[in-house]
Amino acid sequence: MEIGIVSREVVRPSSLHVHLLKPFKISLLDQLTPTTFAPLVLFYPMKSTHLKGTQISTQLKESLSKTLEHFYPLAGRVRDNLIINDYDEGVPYIETRVNTHLFEFLQNRPMELLNQCLPYPPFSHQPNPHQVPQVAVQLNTFDCGGVALGLCFSHKIIDGGTASAFLRSWAANTRGGYHKAVKYENLSQASMIFPPQNPSPNHQYLSVMEKIWFREAKYKTRRFVFDAKAIATLRSECKGERVPNPTRTEALSAFILKSTMLALRSTASSRFVLHQAVNLRRLTEPRLSTCSVGNLFLWATAAYDMEHAAEMGLHGLVARMRQGVGKINSEYLKTLHGDEGFPKVCEYIKRMEEVSAHENLEALKFSSWVKFGFNEVDFGWGNPIWSSIFGEVGSNSFQNVTFFKETGGAIYDTAVEAWVTLDEKIMSVLEHDPQFLALASPNPSIIV
Repeated sequence: MEIGIVSREVVRPSSLHVHLLKPFKISLLDQLTPTTFAPLVLFYPMKSTHLKGTQISTQLKESLSKTLEHFYPLAGRVRDNLIINDYDEGVPYIETRVNTHLFEFLQNRPMELLNQCLPYPPFSHQPNPHQVPQVAVQLNTFDCGGVALGLCFSHKIIDGGTASAFLRSWAANTRGGYHKAVKYENLSQASMIFPPQNPSPNHQYLSVMEKIWFREAKYKTRRFVFDAKAIATLRSECKGERVPNPTRTEALSAFILKSTMLALRSTASSRFVLHQAVNLRRLTEPRLSTCSVGNLFLWATAAYDMEHAAEMGLHGLVARMRQGVGKINSEYLKTLHGDEGFPKVCEYIKRMEEVSAHENLEALKFSSWVKFGFNEVDFGWGNPIWSSIFGEVGSNSFQNVTFFKETGGAIYDTAVEAWVTLDEKIMSVLEHDPQFLALASPNPSIIV
């Protein structure tokens, strides 16, 4: 199968006055976030439309241009790790042709080819943030007329909430009706609550976060699907006195964490640290809008000693995990607000650095996308038949990370996908572990 580039261009905000807008201040949390691309690919069979590929592309570009009028920071570039301006730089837009049928592609599910559907390598470290677009688009058209919309979002200023709001608005524009709930929201709430440091914080702090996010090694990414029965089984095993009602994300995280620990028994690692991404939008007072531009999350941390944790039940792992997540609450966030929040944020980074400085340590990260609605992005062609994340990451990339997302579709509507990236030696053990595979289905077919 081949994916060939047909055209490249740049889509800019349709308003001629966007260049008159003031620079957009990024938040303190964004200043301390490394620059990398978070990927997403949406697959549409296009069964219910007679639109041709050129018409689809024209619609998408026109509505994207209109959407960027409101989401103007996503058309700009980061300057001095402080602001976004130059909104006429726009969004790179690539069109490709895929010489196979969409359903054949989905039946084979070639993980190694997913990255070819994306405009940039996913989760690789980008050392020059001032050159990085905030959003990039790649429209992949299959021989059958189906499309895969590949998207890369700069994680410097865009998290799952921002990406979801942007996509809902763009899709509504394509359908012909602007999403009013998004249109009049204030995009700059994050920088108002967590104001940036001017001049930008010492590079030392950003360097710490880069070491936590990226590592030079060989990694493998695999997709595992947990159906409703498997999730119910794990939630039952995770119940305990301290956690009477574990969530599915907690149960899945604990199961993958313990399975990875067992896979690492023969290594030198003696300590494990779990980093769980915590969405701050629901914790701030007042509650932040879903379309606030910024990385509105922090890493909650839970540490485990290898010798004891490998024998610990899932309920014990979840209890410690919830304890770590519980420390990031409304009261804690109040200490990070305003101009006085910077020292507290520095303390948070120093704690992360201390945790990661242990010699024989393995850190695993978990992030849940299950509530972002990526399987419901309707551009007028119906919901995507599937959404994927990425195939593989490079050597200097976001590592030891698991993303959870809903599979979607009539058959898998209650299932959850885990996109797991681990050191290739550890992954080789995990993907052949019969106890793990008893509950986790490795890359099952999208089409049944």
